[in-house]
Amino acid sequence: MKPKILVVDDSPTIRKFISIALKIKGYEIISASDGMEALELLPNDKIDLVITDLNMPNIDGFNLIERIRSNENFLNTPIIVMSNLSDSEDIERAMQLGADSYIIKPFDQNNIIKEVAKYLA
Repeated sequence: MKPKILVVDDSPTIRKFISIALKIKGYEIISASDGMEALELLPNDKIDLVITDLNMPNIDGFNLIERIRSNENFLNTPIIVMSNLSDSEDIERAMQLGADSYIIKPFDQNNIIKEVAKYLA
């Protein structure tokens, strides 16, 4: 069975870019346009990894990370943040909330593929 990745970003272009890059590598992709939609999808699927932006409407990435980590079913699910927030305080906050990796936008598709491979080898 293919590993399933949830991609959360309010930009359809970014979601599509990441989805195509990861589908080529054999991953199954589910996408959400914000944290609220992601939280609705999580209980319905076995998610192996989450990739999320931080700046999103409704529920932002920080809140999403916190909510995922508060659910015992997802305590060990890897979370990769990809954001244009490059401030060390934002990076530190995301990591303290439970993110496993942090990629600063803009990024090369190989960066995201390498990060995902660290967790889903």
